[in-house]
Amino acid sequence: MFLIDQLILLAAVLILLGIFSSKISARLGLPMLVLFLLVGMLAGEDGIGRIAFDNPQAAHALGTLALALILFDGGLQTPLKSIKQVWKPASMLATFGVLGTAVITGAAASYILDISLLTGMLLGAIVGSTDAAAVFSLLRNAGIHLNPRLKSTLEIESASNDPMAIFLTVGLLEILVNDMQPGWPLLQLFVMQMGVGALVGIAVGYAVLKVINRIHLQASGLYPVLVTAAGLLSFGVAANTGGSGFLAIFICGVLIGNTQFAFQRTTFLFHDGLAWLSQITMFVVLGLLINPSSLLDVWWQGILIAAVLVFLARPITIVPILTLFGFNRREMTLVSWVGLRGSVPIILAIFPLMFGLADAELIFNVVFFVVLISATLQGSTLAWVARRLNLIEQPTAQAPVTLEITALGDVDAEIVEYSLSENSRAAYRRLSRMALPESVVVAMISRGDKVIPPRGSTILHPGDHLFVVLHVDYKHFVEQAFADKGFQLARPIGELRMKGATKLSDIDWCYGYGVALNQGRDDLTLEALCIAQLGDNVADQAEFEFAERHFQIVEMVGERIVTVRIKPLASASSAE
Repeated sequence: MFLIDQLILLAAVLILLGIFSSKISARLGLPMLVLFLLVGMLAGEDGIGRIAFDNPQAAHALGTLALALILFDGGLQTPLKSIKQVWKPASMLATFGVLGTAVITGAAASYILDISLLTGMLLGAIVGSTDAAAVFSLLRNAGIHLNPRLKSTLEIESASNDPMAIFLTVGLLEILVNDMQPGWPLLQLFVMQMGVGALVGIAVGYAVLKVINRIHLQASGLYPVLVTAAGLLSFGVAANTGGSGFLAIFICGVLIGNTQFAFQRTTFLFHDGLAWLSQITMFVVLGLLINPSSLLDVWWQGILIAAVLVFLARPITIVPILTLFGFNRREMTLVSWVGLRGSVPIILAIFPLMFGLADAELIFNVVFFVVLISATLQGSTLAWVARRLNLIEQPTAQAPVTLEITALGDVDAEIVEYSLSENSRAAYRRLSRMALPESVVVAMISRGDKVIPPRGSTILHPGDHLFVVLHVDYKHFVEQAFADKGFQLARPIGELRMKGATKLSDIDWCYGYGVALNQGRDDLTLEALCIAQLGDNVADQAEFEFAERHFQIVEMVGERIVTVRIKPLASASSAE
């Protein structure tokens, strides 16, 4: 038996244990990262698995790759609207917040552990950033619905504060190990890390969007791979040119995720699975690296440092920042409490081991202990704290859950599955009243274990899965029609081509125009509107303006108006 055969078996067993432990997570109320770490510790040399793993370089390599993929997935799922809304407080928290937390925690660690102030500051820098994987997982999978501003601040801070922690860690190690002078050299390192990382992320993100919307790959499965390779390219280019690869890959993900491209939904699902695999692998490997018995040697120091970090350092640092941006006391309390530490501190704690620092093993054990306490205490009580602060809100209206099935060869069309929620616009409406654009066809409806033939008289129900054949240009219209009530697309609705028999009241209902096209008559159709507006001038290509919309007859059969084009006027489009 080859060694690789044994490694594959071992990896499969550990990953499966990690997946099954996620089922326990919900019942115990513990963040999944804690259970993944425990799986690794139990499989380690001091656990029941007796697996000897003492390779910091390999753990660092695996952890870096996994964290990059997790941040990339976070970027793909982060709406640009959220970043625009909270970039100021989030960027302040991601820089000055990390710096302040590191200084206060580092000073306390220096006293508690009886180490030099610079070494204490190094430990503070290592635990200075919050964990993106933990925050994304808790907020998106635990059913915790916060107001958009607060939720976006938490998510974007956690996704963007890793570069600052990495910069502080590397800078302090250079001072401690290589005698680099603080001041200008340290400032140059900061500018290079942040500046190069941001520029590379933007450049690669725009470049891949140009490519993915023009290239026609034979295999649809290559599109998610192309996007993954683009993200890793941004990380690699930035890291090899002196920039922050983590910042670059996050920015690249944001740019790609906020632009329509071929097989977008499939790509998102692929990266969601990849991010979960990365989390499990990373935490299990990091768990293998620690010996549980060594944690007993630093248990009381770890508790004290964790208490300083959670109850003093983060609140003292973030309250002045959030006060500047109008956050209230309850919101600031929650932001203070959601300072979960996770994979990044443990990965950064490997750096002193690789640099050969004298107190490297002590730092690693303390950091691991602090992460376990932070993740367990703060993660398990997040929902309770949010409820006590009265910050949990009703879920906002969402776009429908969609799944791209396939592209139809060389035809510019796709088959997309839409799942209807209880609050969907389409729920309890007849299919004929859905005002779908011309050429959009509902091919099949599945309801439970039954297949419902799609007819105009078919009444749609929550939980239905609709398989729709559509042109790619109409995807955002169909998404709007099947979305929750109150959901509105971020960009203005563009051109619609509708059947002449479509009722104007149905168009209003499905697309939320905000302008009553039907003038109070529920039976008024597009054809009747054209006749009323044009009179004797009804003809192919005849056009008119009505209710802030431009109408044009596209096709007639005899005297019947078959197809009408609708698009917003320039002024109305900009207003939307």
